[in-house]
Amino acid sequence: MKEDSVRFRSGEWEMEGLYHPGDSARAVAITHPHPQYGGDMFNPVVAAIVSAYHQTGFATLRFNFRGTGNSSGTHDQGIGEQADVAGAVDFLKREGFRDVHLSGYSFGAWVDAMALHGGVSVQGLTMVAPPVAFIDFEDGIRLPMLSAVVAGSRDDYAPPDLIRPCMGQWNPEVRMDIIDGADHFFMGFLDEVTHRLVQCICRSIGLPCPTVID
Repeated sequence: MKEDSVRFRSGEWEMEGLYHPGDSARAVAITHPHPQYGGDMFNPVVAAIVSAYHQTGFATLRFNFRGTGNSSGTHDQGIGEQADVAGAVDFLKREGFRDVHLSGYSFGAWVDAMALHGGVSVQGLTMVAPPVAFIDFEDGIRLPMLSAVVAGSRDDYAPPDLIRPCMGQWNPEVRMDIIDGADHFFMGFLDEVTHRLVQCICRSIGLPCPTVID
């Protein structure tokens, strides 16, 4: 899969991203883990998410938050990063997509949730390892567009037992997909992350699931 280098605006800052146009009317913006702990758009879990959406026909946009890589600006503790998510969604809409989704890993999942709580509008959302034991997800967040949460059974930052009560608030109709033996970084389980997401995405948009996972 060839991804093209792109840049888009987030307020006064310019974000760098990698974009693949896909072969359907759907597109997804994918967010990365905490930049102060080495997270960026090249993270292996982010790449696994990109692969899952690519396999289901989505256009994909992964990007670096402000102050990360060659994106301008400085890290803003997740506040300004919500504007970066809005900028990514606007980029996809300018590309002609009206069915726009979000997917985030760890810190990126939290930023996505907060951006949606703040008024960003998309048609779908998936989360990988939302770090409920590390960052506070505010009470009162409702995420009716949430279709899947993937977590590892041995994750200390996103333990399934702490995610479950949050899901009851976010969207009680969604089930969590737990990867047995995986911790927060999913080393040795990246193909499984892709596989689980492909299954979840297909269910949510009514597509038959591919039987071969790259």
